[in-house]
Amino acid sequence: MTATARKNEVPIPTPTTGGGTVVQMVKRPARKLDLSRIGASMARNVVPPLVVAALLLALWQLTCSQAGSSLPPPSQVWIDSFDLIAYPFFDYGSQDIGLAWRVLVSLERVAIGFGLAAIVGVLLGAVVGQSVWALRGLDPIFQILRTVPPLAWLPLSLAAFQDSNPSAIFVIFITSIWPVIINTAVGVRNIPDDYRNIARVLRLNPLEFFVRIMVPAAAPYIFTGLRIGVGLSWLAIVAAEMLTGGVGIGFFIWDAWNSSRLSDIIVALAYIGVTGFVLDKLVALLGSVVTRGTAAN
Repeated sequence: MTATARKNEVPIPTPTTGGGTVVQMVKRPARKLDLSRIGASMARNVVPPLVVAALLLALWQLTCSQAGSSLPPPSQVWIDSFDLIAYPFFDYGSQDIGLAWRVLVSLERVAIGFGLAAIVGVLLGAVVGQSVWALRGLDPIFQILRTVPPLAWLPLSLAAFQDSNPSAIFVIFITSIWPVIINTAVGVRNIPDDYRNIARVLRLNPLEFFVRIMVPAAAPYIFTGLRIGVGLSWLAIVAAEMLTGGVGIGFFIWDAWNSSRLSDIIVALAYIGVTGFVLDKLVALLGSVVTRGTAAN
């Protein structure tokens, strides 16, 4: 009997006339692909957003097609910005590149700034959640600093780094770190006492306790903070690039405004929204895998 055959069979105990029991191997029923269920799931998740989007586009078209409208309708956006929509990866040199390349430049900065914020935020959050004295001393400061708008940090970062690229990365870092710290601290404070008692019995050192107990137990809270942080980091980079220049998506919007290219701005906003949505879903998917579905989606 092959391994495949054994895998497709299950043991079924059958009583005999002599009072004993005989175990027979019976084949499992083959799983059928339920196309109707898949189609219904797609209809529930895909059709409603498409219907709402179509209705919004129709309302936008009717509203902005009137004489004297200050915004272009969707049909005009399609005509004016067809190259940006159809060819996102064109590259004619210097500033004449597709929006996909600009998004990738911005994403590179977000990856650095948000990555640093995730590492530092989890470590600081663990300290604040584990130590009562750290909570009393640092939490009020964190609560004050997290309310500072992202662009308010930009002049200080430009003065400190004397360069636009590290300044933008710092703005991302300082904007996205607070939800990571706060949510990690809450998760650490909510670790059950049984877990801490097990760590004492096993005589785990602080590093082992952090890796084997603290991070897995607080993971749902940590990934909630990471989802909030990645959204804030994407907002911060777009705002920072409007003032620091370069080839990112934020500077493109500011340059299009100065050139009165409203259609290009609308297309860029669509790119920003889709990218932010994908970033959020990627972090949520990673959190679902790491926490085995216990993280909030």
